[in-house]
Amino acid sequence: MAFGFFKDLLDRFGGKSIDWDELEESLIRADIGVPMTLRIIQELQQREGKIAAKEVVEVTRRHIEQILSIANPRLRPLPNRPKVILMVGVNGTGKTTSAAKLAYLLKQDRHSVMLAAADTFRAAAIEQLKIWAERLQVDLIAGEYNADPAALCYDAYSAANKRNIEFLICDTAGRLHTKHNLMQELGKIVRILGKQDERAPHECLLVVDATTGGNALVQAKEFKQAVGLTGLVVTKLDGSGKGGIAIAIQDELGIPPRFVGTGQKPGDLHYFDRDEFVSHLL
Repeated sequence: MAFGFFKDLLDRFGGKSIDWDELEESLIRADIGVPMTLRIIQELQQREGKIAAKEVVEVTRRHIEQILSIANPRLRPLPNRPKVILMVGVNGTGKTTSAAKLAYLLKQDRHSVMLAAADTFRAAAIEQLKIWAERLQVDLIAGEYNADPAALCYDAYSAANKRNIEFLICDTAGRLHTKHNLMQELGKIVRILGKQDERAPHECLLVVDATTGGNALVQAKEFKQAVGLTGLVVTKLDGSGKGGIAIAIQDELGIPPRFVGTGQKPGDLHYFDRDEFVSHLL
């Protein structure tokens, strides 16, 4: 959903009769999902008389606000043990960078943080996270290239627990959701972490690229089935990206957007704010 989506609706349908096919196409192209699109159109078609563009915007806004939760509490530590955050997603979504920026965000809230470089399939990812850890001055547990990522996460938890670290953020390798063996490996990481704490990982965040569109919904379905998901990190919301896919994923899968990424700087990751998000659509 490109920023200015509501304005686009006003411009497109202002001063003329609503072309229902055109409206349906506009809503679907905004990535808000087919179910919500059909609900919006159904409500509008039940109204009598000529439908004004302003009514289209008002109904669309209300449906979006009903789906997106206004509550998004900040991450809080657990008593006497690390809270584990598992970062998952396909290649190229900005997962490693998002893990580092989340560490920065938590550190700004005066929490102790450790990063685990469990993307052992890319030597570059390990080096990238090392650079971020040094830059942010947070602890890092890293292994060798092609090391067992589940074992690394296990060791990272032990280290975080010994050092009284509040948050352990585990970066994982980007993987296509269609690769069954790689998805099974994520399940192994979850099981191994569960041996340290039966409730770990306490957060499992799917990093999605806002410009991906409907394919991100397919990704979310597969990752939810494989490891369960507690929320989304939506990246590339920098003004040119879309955001409607976050609405579709919340609507169809019940997975809420928790964080949004708007740039490459450490401070360019923020807690998702429904009202701010909707205001960007104006």
